Amino acid sequence: MFYRLLKYVFLGPLLRLLFRPRIEGMKNIPESGAAIVAGNHLSFSDHFLMPTILPRRITFLAKAEYFTGPGLKGRLTAAFFRAVGQIPVDRSGGKASQSAIEAGLGVLRRGELLGIYPEGTRSHDGRLYRGRTGVAVMALRAGVPVIPCAMVGTFELQPPGRVVPRIGRVTIRFGRPLDFTRFSGMDQRAAVRSVTDEIMYEIMAMSGQEYVDRYAGDVKAEQAQPGPVARLRRKG
Repeated sequence: MFYRLLKYVFLGPLLRLLFRPRIEGMKNIPESGAAIVAGNHLSFSDHFLMPTILPRRITFLAKAEYFTGPGLKGRLTAAFFRAVGQIPVDRSGGKASQSAIEAGLGVLRRGELLGIYPEGTRSHDGRLYRGRTGVAVMALRAGVPVIPCAMVGTFELQPPGRVVPRIGRVTIRFGRPLDFTRFSGMDQRAAVRSVTDEIMYEIMAMSGQEYVDRYAGDVKAEQAQPGPVARLRRKG
């Protein structure tokens, strides 16, 4: 009920007023059945914009930090994400990554839509970074299509660090569903990188972003390092 109230009464109308979203390719979203929607991640507002414009409910894998933040802001953020049914994901790797995959597979087994950002984090500079393979693992194991999604304009209206978004217009594009059944029977370890790269290529083509063949988290970590080594890496 809280999800519907936010979508149709409170948050949805406000976001439509602020961002005036132009929607392209909505016909590519199946009316029923399980599917993964994989998108680029440019802004905190991405979490809310896509769910409010989709006719079906979508459950996102959200980073665990959204559920553990300090202070009043942290508690409110955690309460919101829990209320709308989002799933916390521990990004530390290893067993934590496997738990996230199992959680996502549970959503797909129920015949629902699962949302995921393959980059694993927001882009800090508006470019598209290398995708992590969890999206491919889930698509192959569940045998479901992947619908690429491109958010265009959210970075300019609410880049990382900006709390209140500017008023403007964004475009949300949904691409044709990608079918990976041709990889059935193959060694999954060999297939997941190919599947992930194909998904990221489609997102790049739809968004028009510059592609960087590195993980965004690694680049952020390097840029956060003090001293001359970090400066040299940034220049490189």
